[in-house]
Amino acid sequence: MPVGALTSIAHRVTGICLALSIPAVVYFLDLSLQSPQGYAQVVGWFDHLVVRIGLILLIWALAHHLLAGIRHLLMDIDAGSQLRVARRSALLVNIGGIVVALLAAGVIL
Repeated sequence: MPVGALTSIAHRVTGICLALSIPAVVYFLDLSLQSPQGYAQVVGWFDHLVVRIGLILLIWALAHHLLAGIRHLLMDIDAGSQLRVARRSALLVNIGGIVVALLAAGVIL
């Protein structure tokens, strides 16, 4: 598959993942703001490796979706819609999302 197609498919998948994660994120935020005990409970959940990996994946999804969305908006106004430039920007979006996730992993793990 061309890199642009992979970027576009990942953009859609990350959008779905972000939408499906909203209830959990709102729940964690609500619980952490209710009381000091609720905050400690949420912090305790983030001590689990599975939750940390999920958070890193969520950060990757957000970064990729944001970068791909900006790329799509620029292409809508014919900025970077030439094939060579479009392939390069798709590759940059994919690499950029991974770099943000790796930086988050360094902070989170």
